[in-house]
Amino acid sequence: MMLYLGKFLHMTNQQAQVESERRHGEFNLIVDAEDSQAALKLFKVRITESREKSDLFEGDCTIYIVHLLELEEFPSERARMLYYKSVAGDPIMPYISCSTPNGSTDGCRILNWMKNRPEIDGEDANLFVEFHSGDS
Repeated sequence: MMLYLGKFLHMTNQQAQVESERRHGEFNLIVDAEDSQAALKLFKVRITESREKSDLFEGDCTIYIVHLLELEEFPSERARMLYYKSVAGDPIMPYISCSTPNGSTDGCRILNWMKNRPEIDGEDANLFVEFHSGDS
């Protein structure tokens, strides 16, 4: 078994006419699973449950997976930094996000929203789950 940590971007309530009623953001999920495919299935189950039982992913909602970290264990001698985010200027500006930065690699990527779709280092993010207002 391995620990899998998924980082996701979301856009919710996108059917709203008023921009201030639409939402976007990010979240993480973690699971102990046999392999990455099992982890991704469990992530989809959890996201679907969250939509059905809360208003976290309401209305027209699109969720993108930024990356999936596979960890054998968490360190016990030294704290591990999992995510670092640096934002410059207004919220519409691109931002830098790093996963597990350390001395040998920073794991940093530039994230930007272009036409309501996240772009990571100039490439479109991978669609993970999509819901529509009429979905139950």
